[in-house]
Amino acid sequence: MPDEVTVIGGGLAGSECALQLASRGVRVTLFEQRPFHSSPAHHGAGFAELVCSNSLKSTRHDSAAGLLKEEITKMGSFLIALAHRASVPAGGALAVDRGAFTDLVTQAIEGEGNISVVREEVTTIPGGMVVVAAGPLCSDALFGDLSRRLGAESLSFYDAAAPIVDAQTVDRSIAFVQSRYAEGGGDYLNCPMDRDEYDAFYDALVAAKRIVSKDFEQKDLFNACQPVEEVARTGRDSLRFGALKPVGLTDPRTGRRPWAAVQLRAENVGRTAYNLVGFQTNLSWGEQKRVFRMIPGLEEADFFRYGVMHRNSFVDAPRVLTDTFAIPHTQVRLAGQITGTEGYVEAIASGLLAALNTICDIRSAEHVDLPATTALGSLVRYATDPATCPYQPMHVNFGIIAPLGRGRLGKRERYGAYADRAARDMDTYLASRPDLFGRAR
Repeated sequence: MPDEVTVIGGGLAGSECALQLASRGVRVTLFEQRPFHSSPAHHGAGFAELVCSNSLKSTRHDSAAGLLKEEITKMGSFLIALAHRASVPAGGALAVDRGAFTDLVTQAIEGEGNISVVREEVTTIPGGMVVVAAGPLCSDALFGDLSRRLGAESLSFYDAAAPIVDAQTVDRSIAFVQSRYAEGGGDYLNCPMDRDEYDAFYDALVAAKRIVSKDFEQKDLFNACQPVEEVARTGRDSLRFGALKPVGLTDPRTGRRPWAAVQLRAENVGRTAYNLVGFQTNLSWGEQKRVFRMIPGLEEADFFRYGVMHRNSFVDAPRVLTDTFAIPHTQVRLAGQITGTEGYVEAIASGLLAALNTICDIRSAEHVDLPATTALGSLVRYATDPATCPYQPMHVNFGIIAPLGRGRLGKRERYGAYADRAARDMDTYLASRPDLFGRAR
């Protein structure tokens, strides 16, 4: 039986996939084109680099993001374990020191005897068993080869990354340390705005110069990563009820809730850098400096990195891939955001699944078939169900999980019931597959 697999891409999905395969005795050739061929969003050559936020979202059991992390932790995820080792305080979320996280993943891969790393661009998919985890920034040549093989027109969306500021240049007489409702202590810096400050900032933001032309259409943007200026254009109060919502915060200068508040989240353990939460942007760098310095507390801020925007690509998975994200009648499987499963943890989860299903192919065993009641099982079904039309990138959420089938419940009670049922069903399934999850259990 074959015991060699090629993994293309050293991002979150590819790194998780390679480590999973190698831990089960499979020899892996891991291709990563960086540093010789980079992308508009990457900055280094390490594995599993986080290019947008440094947050892996909520850890709450009754949140879809928290539930997904619980599930893949039970399944033995390597990267979630490493993320906890590189974590920084973030209230009820799992956020990481980007550099420390990438270093840990890189060390794990380079220290694994069953993984051979090849630093070069792959332009065509090789023979044998292959997992394509090239990410949403897949090179034009490789994505073109995929499109020819799939026989379907590729889809695409725009994604954006938030700016990062030097912590020492934030005015602490204005910005205050606090988490919403004091959850988890003071893990965020908050820049409060009164009504006049917010209105002035809003007017400057919507009038600021963008990098793309006027014919750039909002429908091309993936909703969860909309640039802050595009969100602002939907209405004057859209930011106050979104990324700049002040609920749960008290400005110590006034003893009252501010009209709006910009939250800054630590980028690293030393808290020397902070990213502007929800401030993915497509403004020119000069405009970012001008407009974002209108935020109280950031008047003299130095930017370690300005926000950037790039075009991401994904395939029409429900129509061109099997329910294991494989190209039909081939030994090629896709993983990560190129499949349209959007999000950091979702990418890790899909890399884990790709490895497990490839192991099943090697062993001629049944593929992984997670219950539709689980977070990961529901995401897989959404992304591979031909009835999903039109197909757009999707984060895990309770809206795609199988209904409870009981009476009307309040939101928090309903989400808790979803999570409890998912945990039970996942435990039952994992116990039924000791061939795959004996180590994880």
